[in-house]
Amino acid sequence: MPDVTDSPKILLETLHGRKTAQTPVWLMRQAGRYLPEYRELRAQKGGFLELCYDAEAAAEVTVQPIKRFGFDGAILFSDILIVPHAMGQKLWFETGEGPRLAPRLVDAALSSLEAAPEHFEAIYKTVRAVAAQLDDKTTFMGFAGSPWTVATYMTHGQGSKDQAVTRRYAYSDELAFSELINAIIENTVKYLLGQIDAGVDAVQLFDSWSGTLSPTQFEKWVIAPNAEIIARIKAVHPDLPIIGFPKGAGAKLTAYANETGADAIGLDETVDPVWAHKNLPSNIPLQGNLDPLALIAGGEALETSVRHILQVFEDRPHIFNLGHGILPDTPIEHVKKLLTLVRQ
Repeated sequence: MPDVTDSPKILLETLHGRKTAQTPVWLMRQAGRYLPEYRELRAQKGGFLELCYDAEAAAEVTVQPIKRFGFDGAILFSDILIVPHAMGQKLWFETGEGPRLAPRLVDAALSSLEAAPEHFEAIYKTVRAVAAQLDDKTTFMGFAGSPWTVATYMTHGQGSKDQAVTRRYAYSDELAFSELINAIIENTVKYLLGQIDAGVDAVQLFDSWSGTLSPTQFEKWVIAPNAEIIARIKAVHPDLPIIGFPKGAGAKLTAYANETGADAIGLDETVDPVWAHKNLPSNIPLQGNLDPLALIAGGEALETSVRHILQVFEDRPHIFNLGHGILPDTPIEHVKKLLTLVRQ
């Protein structure tokens, strides 16, 4: 078992590979739609994107779950599509349907976009505002979408179930798709370095759609770009922890953990904790991986799932989290129960 530390910032200590006396916990999308205080603030601001770019409001949303629950980590309230917006795509959100981007890059050239770096600056302002509010026990995390996932939105102009448009584009015009991936890498490195300079303690790379790729394509469009981003950030901030979260990677998690250089690996809810503990490097902290639906169900399903995850990972650095984002209809009482189960 790793040495146990009693540092007050236990999530950050865990990300550095040190076992803490208590398992740190935070939840993906913990700042959001399941909280009445969030819904009230969003209604005042008029829309999701308006909220993201209002530094004072976005900072308040970021700290809302810390004030209510006392999570060990605060995750920046923003969106992975800030990067394509800053690269020059038009971005808006259709009510009930999700994000839209234009022009679609299967129809238009990357060179036609005109950069809008002011969108990054708005997020850095939020980071500075949050950093000024957090206490010395709370780890502050920034984030960005990984290149493959961001590219799926930029090419198709919206989300999709199987990313078929982007997968076909990557096969049929690999040169153009590589150019897009490289441009996303450049902007993501700049964006994350800006977040770090503004005050975050760690960052997470979300590859939400990595699960639809074949092993060869996964190596090319997930592992290689994430490895480059991580290496370039580490060249400037060698001690800053980076969490990699390739949702849906399954057995490809082993290659991801060994080849990207990520300091910690996020597990989605489909990953067997026993398999992960056995097959992923023992020196890498793992994060996850409660099914968000078990949190909604509560009761015995929640208690059994939480205890199983904690038991499997009791001998290695582990951050308790969901396998993906918290769902809007999650009862607040169930979140409180989750925290009691993890911390008792």
